[in-house]
Amino acid sequence: MITEKVKKEVVSLVADAVNDGARQKAACKMIGITCRTLQNWEKHGFKDKRKGAKKHVPQKLTEKERADILAHCNAERFKDMNPHEIVATLAQEAVYIASESTFYRILKEEKMLHERSNSKPRKKAEKPPELVATEPNQIWTWDITWLPLKIKGLFVYAYVIIDIYDRSIVGWEVHDREDVELARKLFSRLSLKQNLKGVHLHSDNGHPMKGLSLLGLLYFLGVSYSFSRPRVSNDNPFIESFFKTVKYTAGYPGNFRNIDHAREWLACFIHWYNYEHLHSGLGYVTPMQKRKGRDVALFQQRNQTIQAARKLNPQRWGSRPARIWKKEETIYLNPGKKIREQQNPEARKLA
Repeated sequence: MITEKVKKEVVSLVADAVNDGARQKAACKMIGITCRTLQNWEKHGFKDKRKGAKKHVPQKLTEKERADILAHCNAERFKDMNPHEIVATLAQEAVYIASESTFYRILKEEKMLHERSNSKPRKKAEKPPELVATEPNQIWTWDITWLPLKIKGLFVYAYVIIDIYDRSIVGWEVHDREDVELARKLFSRLSLKQNLKGVHLHSDNGHPMKGLSLLGLLYFLGVSYSFSRPRVSNDNPFIESFFKTVKYTAGYPGNFRNIDHAREWLACFIHWYNYEHLHSGLGYVTPMQKRKGRDVALFQQRNQTIQAARKLNPQRWGSRPARIWKKEETIYLNPGKKIREQQNPEARKLA
């Protein structure tokens, strides 16, 4: 690295050479620099402004100020005070060294910032496991949503279970309250219709989802389970998406006369959703068409139709290939970073 002193000497020598009749380019070449470098030194000065170069930072603490911060923080009278209290107390004594955030930063760098209260330190909630479904009845998710009644402030509650592979509703009930016993009975009745052994059930952290009587039943039925992080709706997106479909559909009444009205309406809606709704996430086939494997034949028919249309009128497509409908074989719940990048290559470019 060329020092400022050497740079000044080089500029002076080149200037002397030019005054004596030499060409600037030849003088620079003899010294071992380019004319552009010389011009840059003359225009912008001799300080090294490259990234990582040693710089003078006016607001940087001196070693004495840093030592003063540590001395005050370790003083007997400040042993039970946090930086906010220390800075305030010193300011009352006409002493100011640095801000509270600087105090915290210095203490952290010196590994002197620790939890000392009797309360347990806050634990960071871990992301739920990556779950993969390649066929029906592997991964289910469930939740409870409020359905308002005509009397303001009163609600009934829809318990809904969805299979993420084909988005079909595999179980549902409407009750007048959220209760773990009602949830347990829902899964108990569901187990009489089909074998639940091997199903993995994902839900949020609500009390009905984590009640011991329900978890005991799931263990007995051979159902494994996992939970979302608190207040993170993205950890359970399939059921949240279904609830939005319910409440934003054109026929949603907004509020219900009573619980029987809610049950009757939701029964009709779920039948329509499972058997008639062309789901965008499934390639515009119904959940039951995918559940029964009929989507493959439907996609083949669409592809044949589009290919025939392209052959009949190739100018419309030009050099662009015809769209290909294909079945999504693998469905992920809470995918890891690698899977997210594969699903959305553009996100990887922006990262």
